[in-house]
Parts: sequence; C-alpha cells; structure tokens
Amino acid sequence: MLRSAGAIAVYFTVLLIMSSKLEPCGATEPAEANWPQFRGADATGVTRSTGLPDQWSATENVEWKSDIPGRGWGSPIVWGDSVFLSTVVNTGTTEPVKKGLYFGGDRKEIPTSIHEWKVLSLDLANGNVRWEKTIRTGTPTGSIHLKNSYASETPVTDGEHVYFCFGNIGLYCFDLNGEALWSHELAPHKTRNGWGTAASPVLHGNALYYVNDNDEHSTLLALDKRTGKKLWEVDRDEKSNWATPFIWTHDSATEIVTAGTGAVRSYDLQGKLLWSLKGMSSITIATPYVADGLLYVSSGYVLDPTKALYA
Repeated sequence: MLRSAGAIAVYFTVLLIMSSKLEPCGATEPAEANWPQFRGADATGVTRSTGLPDQWSATENVEWKSDIPGRGWGSPIVWGDSVFLSTVVNTGTTEPVKKGLYFGGDRKEIPTSIHEWKVLSLDLANGNVRWEKTIRTGTPTGSIHLKNSYASETPVTDGEHVYFCFGNIGLYCFDLNGEALWSHELAPHKTRNGWGTAASPVLHGNALYYVNDNDEHSTLLALDKRTGKKLWEVDRDEKSNWATPFIWTHDSATEIVTAGTGAVRSYDLQGKLLWSLKGMSSITIATPYVADGLLYVSSGYVLDPTKALYA
C-alpha cells in the first residue's frame, strides 16, 4: 500500500525543495541552512528562506512526488541534498484514516499482521530513493489511535549521522550513506488508551535526548550520539504525553524543556530538575519554542475548559 499521509509528507518535502533552489546548501553548511529536525533548525517551525511559494495544489508549485510505502506521521528532514524519513509498512490490512475532528478513534487491539519498520533517504533534487533499510520485521508491541502511526517520530541529524526513533521499539543511528552504526532498544510500555507514541528525539552537543512518557514508567533519556551508550536516565512523574522536548540556550544556561500534563519541567544537561510549572491541559502534544527571547509553552484539548499558554 502507499502511505496514506503521502500528501502531507510530500508537500512538506516539496516546500523544502523550492527553498533549496533559492538557497542551495551542502552537507558541510550549518544546520540553519537545512531542516535537520522536527520543526526545523531552531525547532520553531519557521524557515529563514525567502521567496517561497505561498500557494500550491496537487499540480501547482510541485517539483516532484515520490510514493512512500506504508504509513508515517513523522516529518521528513533535510540535510544537504538528502531527505530522510521513516515509515512502517503493514503487510496486512490498514484501516483508512478519517479526516477532521471526531471521537471514537481508539484501537486498543494490537495488530497481529506482520509490519516492517523502515528508514529511507531520498534525493532532494528528484525524489528518487537513495537507500532504504528495514530495521525491524514483526508484529507491533502496542496499539495506536486511528489518527496515529507506528512512525510518528521525526528523525534528527547533525550533518554526519541521522538518528531515527520508533516509540516502544528503539533509537537507531545511521551515517548519511545508510550504514547502521548503533541501536538502543526501547522497552514497550502502555500508553493512554492505547494511543501510541509520537515524541521525537533532539540533539545537543554529543548527546541525543528522548522523552518517553507513557502510563507505566516515564523517563528522560540521554544517549551518547557517537556510540549509543546511555549517559543517564531520570524518572518523570508523568503519564502519557506526546510533546518533543526543546533545547533552550540562553545567557545563563542550556536547558532541556519538557511539556507534560503533570507539569512543564526543565532539566540541565545532566538530567537535574531545574524548575517546574503546573497548569497544563489533560493532553499535552505541543513542543515548547522560543521567540524574541521568551520561552513559550502551550497545551490544549478540545474538551478542556482551560487551554494553557505560558511565556
């Protein structure tokens, strides 16, 4: 089957293609010239490129399309002339996704069909697949919501290696040519209502950070990005969340800011809790970000009377 969310992934990729034509970038250029992680170089969702198209359709302002097998909600990332993304192929029958706001998407039964967890690299110029690797074949370790996928985490790159994450499965490091360098297993845990996982890993210095919030044992994990060796892991008094952490560097320090239903928490680079702030909504998905020197943290659920926004 073809990826059901193909339009979302492809149009995001095409937007970056248009950007690359205006501002060519190479593998040796800084992260700001690329799109190396979830929500871009600054993790704000804002590009510094100019002259981008402001409208497109199935044909207008489309440079190319590439069919990707399976299903994955994670964003593609770009470094130099390469696009990296992940997907999971169900060899059985996959229920079609419903659009719009609705309730009743819980699917608590774990599929019994064989799935294939894949990572890919595409040529930014034409969408051709440069390499494709299957990192796991088997049955899922848990269920997911109808609106979720088994590949909802966005990869991250430092320009030398690319790091992929599949929640409840593992973290995987490849070089840009597709050679597997190391992996770190993630023990499966139950998530709220069987909705699955979505938070993406982030990089800072020589460390890869991953927030694993679930209904059994939530933690913040730090790995050595060069070897995959665990640097530290701290427990979090949280249940299931889906928010990617944000690395906040300011004049005083660098902090790992995590959003959660229980509280917003900030840690130093060794995992020590610096501060916390309560008052979030009952479902936390949004990633914190910085604009004009202020840190913004938000959450919102359609049935909650309070939809928090803090700065």
